[in-house]
Amino acid sequence: MDFINLNKFAGNATRVKASKVPYIVFPALEKIDFIRHGFSTKFGGVSEGHLASMNLGWERDDLRENVVKNHEIIAEAIGFDANNIVTSHQTHTTNVRLVTKEDCGKGIYQERDYENVDGLITGDKNVVLATYFADCVPLFMVDRKNKAIGLSHSGWKGTVGKIGKITIEKMGECFGTKPEDVVACIGPSICRQCYEISRDVAEQFMNAFPSDVEEILIDRGNDKFLLDLWKCNEKVFLEAGVLPENIHVTDLCTCCNTDVLFSHRGHHGKRGNLAAFLEIAE
Repeated sequence: MDFINLNKFAGNATRVKASKVPYIVFPALEKIDFIRHGFSTKFGGVSEGHLASMNLGWERDDLRENVVKNHEIIAEAIGFDANNIVTSHQTHTTNVRLVTKEDCGKGIYQERDYENVDGLITGDKNVVLATYFADCVPLFMVDRKNKAIGLSHSGWKGTVGKIGKITIEKMGECFGTKPEDVVACIGPSICRQCYEISRDVAEQFMNAFPSDVEEILIDRGNDKFLLDLWKCNEKVFLEAGVLPENIHVTDLCTCCNTDVLFSHRGHHGKRGNLAAFLEIAE
């Protein structure tokens, strides 16, 4: 594939840095001088078969050395040190962990001493937060005033549990973050047209977002609904107190673009993992 053509997949809030190792960025975050970030595509790695080639998932039946190498490749492309990565341990919780320089390398070069963590925050420089995706929603949060960051994995359980709000509240506890100082980005993930859910899940969203049901759900009949995770997470950030002008929402769907991005639904489970990275740079 001609990597330059990947730009046609970029949305209103994102763009693709086209190179040997392409990755997606938010212009809103690129404008913040102390931030380094990126979201991977399928391309530029060493994995093979249905994991080709930039698989960043540890539990996708890939060789561990391939996944480590892929992390090193994407780290070099984005411009951070792979040794500084701290990985989540995603189990669809709303648990958010404060990490520091002492945690660098955990999940890649050393064992994690934590589990069931879907959100990470830090105020330390050169600590690279990493979370993993293949349809779920990446949430990037940057406190411009206190120079603190948060990165969370928000599937339907994390979204109905409002992990974006919980992450900002945790940043407030740890760094004095105020929502009005936060730039929040909702990253590439499955769109409403591709995301069908059952009634029992839909009812949880009706209860969690009672004033927004018509915006977030479409009733398809036969107890099936289409759910807008992007809109839900936008509502979560607004509820948390983030200013509307500081919320940037992707229109880049993983399931609609399976030639560029891994999608659990689009690939019927035979896929690798994408990753989001966020760092306070020197």
